[in-house]
Amino acid sequence: MFGDIENARRLPKGATDAERKLWSALRQRQIGGFKFRRQVPIGDFVADFACLHARLVIEVDGGQHDVEREKDAARTARLNARGYRVIRFWNNDVLTNLDGVVRTIVTALHDHPPPQPPPQGGR
Repeated sequence: MFGDIENARRLPKGATDAERKLWSALRQRQIGGFKFRRQVPIGDFVADFACLHARLVIEVDGGQHDVEREKDAARTARLNARGYRVIRFWNNDVLTNLDGVVRTIVTALHDHPPPQPPPQGGR
C-alpha cells in the first residue's frame, strides 16, 4: 500500500497539460464547493482526480488508453465495486473544451448527490 502512496505523490510532477488544466478548474473547491484531490490511491489504483465526499473519480486519458480499454474497464469496475462513479475524458477534450468538461462534472455531482449520514441519535 505504501508503494501506491509514494507513487501517487510522484505522479503530479509528471502530469499532462490536460491534467494540469483540469486541476486548475477543480482545485480549491471551485466546483460547487466540492473538494477534489489529485493522484488519489483507491485500493490498487491511483485515480487522476477524486471527490471522496461525492465518491466521484475523474480520469483524464491520453492516446495510450485507446489501446488499454479492457484495462480501463476493469479499473472502472473495481472502482464501481468500491462505490465510486467514474468519468473519463480524453486529453484533447480537456484542452479544447474545458467548459464542457466542467459542466459534465457539475451534472454528475448534482445528478448523484453523496449519501447522507444517518440521523443523529439512532436509526
